Amino acid sequence: MAEDLQAFAVFAEHRNFTWAADVLYVSQPALHARVRKLEGRLGAKLYVKVGRQLQLTDAGERLAAFANDSRDLATDFLRTLDAAPPRPLVLIAGSGTYLYLLGDSLKRILSRGHELRLRTADAATTVAAVREGSADVGVTALGVPPDDLDCTLLTQVPQVLITRAGHRLSGRRTVRLKDLQDEALVVPPKGRPHRQQLERSMLDQGIRWSVAVEAEGWELLVHFVRLGIGPAVVNGSVRTPATVRKIPIKDLPPVRYYVVTRPDRSERVAELRGMLE
Repeated sequence: MAEDLQAFAVFAEHRNFTWAADVLYVSQPALHARVRKLEGRLGAKLYVKVGRQLQLTDAGERLAAFANDSRDLATDFLRTLDAAPPRPLVLIAGSGTYLYLLGDSLKRILSRGHELRLRTADAATTVAAVREGSADVGVTALGVPPDDLDCTLLTQVPQVLITRAGHRLSGRRTVRLKDLQDEALVVPPKGRPHRQQLERSMLDQGIRWSVAVEAEGWELLVHFVRLGIGPAVVNGSVRTPATVRKIPIKDLPPVRYYVVTRPDRSERVAELRGMLE
């Protein structure tokens, strides 16, 4: 049972049977069998397939949290016997958060000899990883922080329009969404939180717009804007070259980034959290 629990914890972290099986050095069918056995014992589905992704059910999140807590308790006990070193703390955040917000904090943490394991994920996966215990601390943008986790505001940044010099709006000091009427925009893929928020805002104001190109990641959005494919709406923390103008959008709310941990965090997690804040 204990081995099955730890195998499920690895699967829950990756949400991918192939990757998890590689980490565990077992075959994919063997890992499937372990998860099915746990589902049979519990009488509950532990994950579901949503589109092309696997997501944990409520029962799956609770089981992953239990498995990770059990692992941490065992590690802490063995450490009291000088049998095991403390495991690296796991920090999870988005790629843009690492690039534009956490660089100085990470250098400071590592310079003090703290051992970190870094994971990259979107906001939903970050929150789920902290909730289930596969990550110790998360940093992510949130609209409404979840009630069951401790969320401390790290910073908030405006949403801005970025355009190449020479665009009809490039000389403006500020813009409003109505100024983007009939624009072809560079946007993230459909379904991404930033894209969804922009679509809702444009729909609320009855603004017509189109997709110039879809791009994954802030750097690629900036690259396409620099090439003149179209303007884009991005977080104000995104760095841009001198050839790209950055113009605040007055009627979009700021993006708020939070440091997220579980309420029952250990002293080591509390220390890491403090260094990020």
